Amino acid sequence: MKVLMINGSPRPNGNTAAALREMEQVFAAEGVETEVLSIGSQAIRGCIACRQCVERGKCVFDDAVNEVAPKFEACDGLVVGSPVYYASANATLIAFLTRLFYSTHFDKTMKVGAAVAAARRGGLTATYDELNKFFAISGMPIASGQYWNGVHGVQPGEAVQDIEGMQQMRTLARNMTFLMRCIADGREKYGVPKREAPTMMNFVR
Repeated sequence: MKVLMINGSPRPNGNTAAALREMEQVFAAEGVETEVLSIGSQAIRGCIACRQCVERGKCVFDDAVNEVAPKFEACDGLVVGSPVYYASANATLIAFLTRLFYSTHFDKTMKVGAAVAAARRGGLTATYDELNKFFAISGMPIASGQYWNGVHGVQPGEAVQDIEGMQQMRTLARNMTFLMRCIADGREKYGVPKREAPTMMNFVR
């Protein structure tokens, strides 16, 4: 089993990283391989809806999105962590995720997704909701913990003092591992749910 972890913070050793490291330790103890990628400080532009990815099989902008795409396809689970900016995720991360999910056409069904937010005080749940939408639209089961997945801290490293937050990260990692294993067993025994061809409607009269 492999989990791909995306750190959307421009601070590679900030509080978002601290939360992801807490999860990493649990994954390692459970025998789950992890890879952490920091994209928060990279120059990643947003999607321009050119739809060239349909013909090319990859995004027209050749940057971290195309580098991460095969890792995303190969993983069993995806963890996305972000700091909170104005009650939302880092804009660089959202640009990255929008293009990554839109330009990759492999079946994401039954890959497990988990979102993590780090904030000084407020905006955690809004950011958590924002990130979970990428998983939900793709048919990816969303792993939960014992609360909404978030940690608090301002200065780098302060999040480790958030005892409840760190516990949430450990619980989330254990639950995610369990869910991935159950899906793997279910896939082998029952296969995956039958998918109907998408029906697209535009509500324009």
